[in-house]
Amino acid sequence: MIKKKNISFIFNLFLLAHLLTWTLIPFFSNKNLPLDVIEALAWGTNLDWGWDKHPPLSVFFPEIFYQLFGNQDWAYYLLSQIFVVFSFVAIFKLAKEFLKNETYALISVFLLEGIYFYNFTTPEFNVNVCQIPFWSLTVYYSWQSFKNDKIHNWILLGLFAGLGVLSKYLFIYLLLGIKLFFIYYLKKEKKFNFKYFIPIVVFLLILSPHLMWLVENNYKTIAYGLERTSPVSSTFLNHFIYPLKLIVVQMGSLLPFFILLSLILKNFKFKFNKNDKKSIFLIFITFVPIVLMFTTSLFFGAKLRTMWMTPFYLFFGLFFIYHFKTSINLNSLKRFIFSFLFIFILSPAVYLYIS
Repeated sequence: MIKKKNISFIFNLFLLAHLLTWTLIPFFSNKNLPLDVIEALAWGTNLDWGWDKHPPLSVFFPEIFYQLFGNQDWAYYLLSQIFVVFSFVAIFKLAKEFLKNETYALISVFLLEGIYFYNFTTPEFNVNVCQIPFWSLTVYYSWQSFKNDKIHNWILLGLFAGLGVLSKYLFIYLLLGIKLFFIYYLKKEKKFNFKYFIPIVVFLLILSPHLMWLVENNYKTIAYGLERTSPVSSTFLNHFIYPLKLIVVQMGSLLPFFILLSLILKNFKFKFNKNDKKSIFLIFITFVPIVLMFTTSLFFGAKLRTMWMTPFYLFFGLFFIYHFKTSINLNSLKRFIFSFLFIFILSPAVYLYIS
């Protein structure tokens, strides 16, 4: 067992190590900035409320860093890691609240190093990375709003939800999961809360400049997104082939995560409690968005890119540790930490090798 007084130090050390590793490794190994970063910097010379491909935030932030640091490549790698680290902080904070055990909360974040979306692919700041902190903060303030019902939490929920959609439209899948959670409890408790309108108003205010831009520009960003998901040739088999491919690739991406998880568990047994609000919440914010993505591919035969799933697994660690916490074997903690460090070191080593 890790001593409680050391948890914060270990977590902060992990954040610093992650930030420095994934800022410096690509800076020294890459000859040029990633294409998405170069594209964002080019668009940033003429800031607007949207572009042909994406909503505006993934361009705004690189432009801010350009104004601060100029043509320093390390700054844009740092930008990506700041987004990732902020997300880890929000997840850790929620995990401490859910698990009531700081060691378990730390493990739930460490598990994310087994998902390559949060290390190997992060040096390229793009729309997928741009969503990450807003995804975590939207989930965090969704729970705080539901639990505490304080106005400032509802306002922050609307704020971060709006910023998330301004990062990438697929953020809507998370919002649908959250909305279904609130509807579920609205029907269950048969009690309407007028504060539900607060985040909706804030959300629309945040989005309004971009929505006006969309109307003025013939919805070309939406048209681009639809075009990217359309297969070259439309056949009935696409409704099965593309979802299957997505499942296979995603399972491969998550394999190191589940290997790490298995090292800390005695077994994979847990009992679902339909009256456990935390459990219900984690299901809605973790699996409903994923199911909606696969359903989209299944019904429309849409070709969804692997990297589009980047933020969808942010709360996987918390979900599994929460539901299997009675099966955690702390006697295996040293083996888990060793394996975590192995992955932490191996990922940048592989990155260096292929760069």
